[in-house]
Amino acid sequence: MNCGCDEARKVSLSRRRLLAAGAAGAFAGLAGSQLDTQLAFAADPAYSGDVLVLLSLRGGFDGLSAVVPAGDPGYYTARPGIGVPKSQLIGGGTFFGLHPALAPLLPYWTSGKLAAVQAVGQPAPNRSHFSAMEELERAAPGTSLRTGWLSRMLGSLGADDPFDAIAMGTARPARVLDGPAPYLGVTSIDGLALTGDDAAKPLAATMAALYKGAPATLAKTAGQLTGALDRGKALRAAGYTPANGASYPSTELGAALRDVARMIKAGAGLMTATVDSGDWDMHENLGVAQPGRRMHDQLAQLASAIAAFATDLGPDGLRRVTLVTISEFGRRVAQNGSGGLDHGYGNAMFLLGGGVRGGQVHGTWPGLGAGQLRDGDLAVTTDYRAVIGEILRARCGVRDLASVFPGVPASSLGVVTAR
Repeated sequence: MNCGCDEARKVSLSRRRLLAAGAAGAFAGLAGSQLDTQLAFAADPAYSGDVLVLLSLRGGFDGLSAVVPAGDPGYYTARPGIGVPKSQLIGGGTFFGLHPALAPLLPYWTSGKLAAVQAVGQPAPNRSHFSAMEELERAAPGTSLRTGWLSRMLGSLGADDPFDAIAMGTARPARVLDGPAPYLGVTSIDGLALTGDDAAKPLAATMAALYKGAPATLAKTAGQLTGALDRGKALRAAGYTPANGASYPSTELGAALRDVARMIKAGAGLMTATVDSGDWDMHENLGVAQPGRRMHDQLAQLASAIAAFATDLGPDGLRRVTLVTISEFGRRVAQNGSGGLDHGYGNAMFLLGGGVRGGQVHGTWPGLGAGQLRDGDLAVTTDYRAVIGEILRARCGVRDLASVFPGVPASSLGVVTAR
């Protein structure tokens, strides 16, 4: 998150404390780049559902810049300096159009593999980065649940082994995976190693020897950790070359999605992967829709990484994958005096995959008129949990949706086809 607000600085300090506290955990010391990526492996190798790839756009993504409601005159009235002109929009819609920086994804839009959902978000406005993201990942407002919804999803699918979930990219606690389903904290596939483990300090070997012959209840954790390290060695030895001419951008997001594609194609029974993309908190200088301007370049990097991921998987691989973007909140409808956008409410989600009903914008548009906004923000007409719930039920085989998202029925938007 790159935000000028006081809260973001406090969150940064808080997270550094979390890292320091988490370093002592048995599975929190597998280190590397600081991008947040989590991989989850199926306990049941016969799992036949989609791999759910959750791409979190940290900092408050502006869905109105990415999926532009050009048919609503309120948009251009509210954004005289940063609104994307109709002449520059792509995607061919009569009301909505896509930002031109998303051009790498246009083939997937026109072929029906990429879609958007507008006016989506949490049940109630929350403009705090920290608490909004916590609620987004807990996804159980009004209940006493404190687990992450992705951990609850894994539990509903029978995942109960550390190999079911790997937090790749950071040692800090992954809130969306917080819960009884254990997970390993790693940083990248090629960088999978125990922090501090080397020839002079053989920590992993010492741990294996220490627990050798111990009762199963004591030896289980150590065995799971050393087993993960062995699996990482095998993957490193195998190497990886992206397929189909895919060229990932040299960004943290590109590297993360490359590793996700690598694990999907390794046939490890991957069930879900989460990846974080930051720096969406644009309070100032968002810029016009031209290269070299902040929003344009951020969207271009996002699009190129996702397009490379889809290209690498190929049509067959993409048929068993659904990628979903989420963010803690949207931005204000009206630009501020610094040419940026402050924290808002309603937002847009992107969906990519073989089962996605693409080439269109789903959801109910609430309008941008003065009487249609919610405290100056885009109103939310679709709960983000209902959209994900539809995917979990139709594509991932989750039968008990209430155990993942209590009190939230799956949407009837028809965003995906059933497997």
